[in-house]
Amino acid sequence: MPRALLPSGIELEYDTFGSPDDPALLLVMGFTAQMIGWDEQFCTMLADRGRHVVRYDNRDCGLSTHLDGVPVDTDGVLTVALSGEGTMPDVPYLLSDMAADGIGLLDHLGVDRAHVVGASMGGMIVQTMAIEHPDRLHSVVSVMSTTGDPSVGRSAPEAMEALLAPPPTDRDAYIDSSSRWAIWASKRYYDAERARRNAAASFDRAFYPEGASRQMAAILASGDRTSRLGEVRVPMLVIHGEDDTLIEPSGGVATAAAVPGARLVRLADMGHDIPEPLWPTVVDEIIGHGDSAVA
Repeated sequence: MPRALLPSGIELEYDTFGSPDDPALLLVMGFTAQMIGWDEQFCTMLADRGRHVVRYDNRDCGLSTHLDGVPVDTDGVLTVALSGEGTMPDVPYLLSDMAADGIGLLDHLGVDRAHVVGASMGGMIVQTMAIEHPDRLHSVVSVMSTTGDPSVGRSAPEAMEALLAPPPTDRDAYIDSSSRWAIWASKRYYDAERARRNAAASFDRAFYPEGASRQMAAILASGDRTSRLGEVRVPMLVIHGEDDTLIEPSGGVATAAAVPGARLVRLADMGHDIPEPLWPTVVDEIIGHGDSAVA
């Protein structure tokens, strides 16, 4: 697969679907999730609707640059983020840097403006793009994400426990551990066998748990975006599932409320994932939003 070397020295692994003559649609994945979290069939559905789809691995994940050995005081960052008191420890990077990575990939591809879609932490990244790089965006879709305000978009304790549990380093054990993802998945559509296949593909492609602490620190140290989201004028669509236990729906509600003119779509039977039965609905929303934004 191709790689983009950015001026920052970060290298991003990416691939594309569809014709480069079509408008670009950049897909940004979430916390510790590789670009293969955007299913190939889902990407093809978007490409078939007239988009040049680009998906990539965030830094510290997948086959993009790993910041091996770079320390971070995760406990210190968490304490300051939750209490709102004290001095935030230095972190290796922020969501702003991850947003700049995505913009750098557009530069590499020669794309002046793109539609962007982000899921979970990816939603936070595309929100940051809208704040800091609005001239590069046609439209934004923030999926199952939140504003950084700790009072909204909270996680159920058992969901957060599953998210932060150290992953097994043995392949078979890692695949077996995918069962704990059910806690935040769409209840109606959860497919245990698909989860196992996805876990196997992820493990075989790039098992890199070290990046999790730095990505989490970036989320926490970036703080609350609510006031800055109020200045966003890029057309924004917010999609959130009613079943989401990892980022509760209040995160999506708050995001849409913060951005002038944003539209909120709340999907029944969707958790902290995009299950295949909902792909047609989500694709329709993404394409329709992008078309209306350009019009």
